[in-house]
Amino acid sequence: MPGLIGKKVGMTSVFSADGKNIPCTVIEAGPCVVTQIRTVEKDGYAAVQLAYDEKKEARATKAELGHFKKAGTTPKYKLAEFKSDYAQELKLGDVLDVNVFTDTPYIDVVGTSKGKGFQGVVKRHGFQGVGGTTHGQHNRLRHPGSLGACAWPSRVFPGTRMGGHMGDERVKVFNLEIIKVMPENNLLVVKGSVPGAKGSYLLLED
Repeated sequence: MPGLIGKKVGMTSVFSADGKNIPCTVIEAGPCVVTQIRTVEKDGYAAVQLAYDEKKEARATKAELGHFKKAGTTPKYKLAEFKSDYAQELKLGDVLDVNVFTDTPYIDVVGTSKGKGFQGVVKRHGFQGVGGTTHGQHNRLRHPGSLGACAWPSRVFPGTRMGGHMGDERVKVFNLEIIKVMPENNLLVVKGSVPGAKGSYLLLED
């Protein structure tokens, strides 16, 4: 199986065999239920749709209830597809847990970064700010300065670094080392940080 859906629990640290303190992220990985199987003949590509995180029936739409009923499972909050050549080996209703990563040394993690709202150029792009605090300058310390537009080109070029919405983006972190797999609690401990706040959904890819 190429991956699982998980949830960020939080960060901690563990000591390695040589006494180094390693920063780690704890992830709840699965259990995930197979709710749909895509095939090349029918859909044009091979993939497995997984569902994760229990949801009350009262909170699900009738379309969702029918979809999950076909797979023989209860409603779930998060669904995701993983392209896989092993789709034919699975069937609707199969449950996949953290054991799929038992022999996997590294994984890629996809998540949504923390939203920072509207931010200026100093925080968003690392600008230094305009000048010092002398020479009569007033409230210009963290401003962007000139945007390079005059009579020509009479406009601001696309891609100019300016203030704007920051964060809340899909972010993928590659090659995170798996430190520990704890099947009894469906937990996965990986080295380093992953995008998102505590409790946010993650896609874990082999």
